Amino acid sequence: MRYLHYYTILFIFTTCFSNAQNIAIKGKADPSHIGKEVVLSDYSDYITYTKTKESIDTVDKDGYFELKLQSAVTKPVLISIENLTGKIYVQPNFVYGVSFPGRDSLTNNQEGTETIVNISVFGKDSTELNALIIDFNTQYNNLFAKSNSTYLSPAKLNAILDTFYVTSKKRYTAIKNPYFKKYVEYSFANLFTNISKSKTILFKQFIDKKPILYHNYEYMDFFNAHFKGYLKGFASTKTGGSIYNSINSFGDYQDLKHQFNTDKSITNDTLRELLLLKGLIDFYYSPDFDKKQVQSVIEQLYRDSPYPENKKIAFNMLQNTYHLQPGAKAPDFVAYDRAGTSVNLSSYKGKYIYLNFFSTQSDNSLKEMQKLIDIKKKFNDKVTIVSVCIDDSVKTYKAYLKANPKQDWIILHQGQGEAKQNYAIKTLSGYFFINTQFMLAQSPALSPSEGIEYKFNALFRPKKKNTITGVR
Repeated sequence: MRYLHYYTILFIFTTCFSNAQNIAIKGKADPSHIGKEVVLSDYSDYITYTKTKESIDTVDKDGYFELKLQSAVTKPVLISIENLTGKIYVQPNFVYGVSFPGRDSLTNNQEGTETIVNISVFGKDSTELNALIIDFNTQYNNLFAKSNSTYLSPAKLNAILDTFYVTSKKRYTAIKNPYFKKYVEYSFANLFTNISKSKTILFKQFIDKKPILYHNYEYMDFFNAHFKGYLKGFASTKTGGSIYNSINSFGDYQDLKHQFNTDKSITNDTLRELLLLKGLIDFYYSPDFDKKQVQSVIEQLYRDSPYPENKKIAFNMLQNTYHLQPGAKAPDFVAYDRAGTSVNLSSYKGKYIYLNFFSTQSDNSLKEMQKLIDIKKKFNDKVTIVSVCIDDSVKTYKAYLKANPKQDWIILHQGQGEAKQNYAIKTLSGYFFINTQFMLAQSPALSPSEGIEYKFNALFRPKKKNTITGVR
């Protein structure tokens, strides 16, 4: 019944969120990109950060490409060629001319590492959105250019930013672009967050009694930073202690909602529901919560919510989790081995695969990697171990391989983050067991320290012949 309910959600959702307007991006790429695929993508929402490919083209022999996007809102989009990615902001009913750069001596040429490049927008005047954003960022960089080698106390830093805030308001007084106005406002909100300005003051200044700007990247970036761990923190209080039971014991959204209503600091019902949803997404990846119960609560929230944007986020979360259910096809991805050669996970189809994600920045995942040494020795002829390093840097990945020669199984680097995204890795580790038909047999799987070895023992233990007479 759970799967039937999910596909009903899928049908309803795709018929309710289809209004859009046309945007075209006509580009000229550096000659080094001729014949390569260029991809336009964006994020469906800024809570789950579900990345969506919107358009694909091939750079022609003259270096030209064209990409199209359906959107009713102004937003940033990503344009990628191989591991080079640039960002521009687009508005509905606009045609953009852009220039995509080639590699240079300052560009990281390592395969498998996403590198940010600057994309030029042709014909923009000083009031075009991308030009305004560049101007604002230039003003900010100039502000601290002379202070790079000088220590700034928190008080001094606060004073500088407060002054810059006032001068920026004056500088852009005549600008009417609504997205840019919010870009400036919430860029400052993020800057104030980074210098640990009072959260109470920031809440009142930038969130309280204001509309939720679901489609403004800078607003949502600030929102996510400001409310990081909010529901979990409330659940640890005496007032919110029953939240764990609402989810793990009852799987009841209405009970969870009732418990959260005791937080009187949040008065906006839309915001309250969004915080519940954000918290539930965090809980799904927490070992303290039952994943199926969390999924059930998110389903109920989706069904009961009167707020379209919250429903959209809930839908994306359900889509991300259900495609990783045991019995579903294992998501494929391309990663890179120690020689820089691209490898498809699906190339190991026909074998049992124990897939794990790790980071050299996580002591816990490194300890699990050490435990895999013995597991590999014991099950080498039965299970193919594939580890994926999710560090941004190829250098740290290669340094790790050099420092750990005993870890001689397949250890890949994530490339442009496709592997991490396809398996919804939100932390610094993750484990999956894939059967010979390339289906998820255990998702998530037990880690080495949780006893995946026992799972393998049960699966591969030789079956004893029955020697009792008359019994087959």
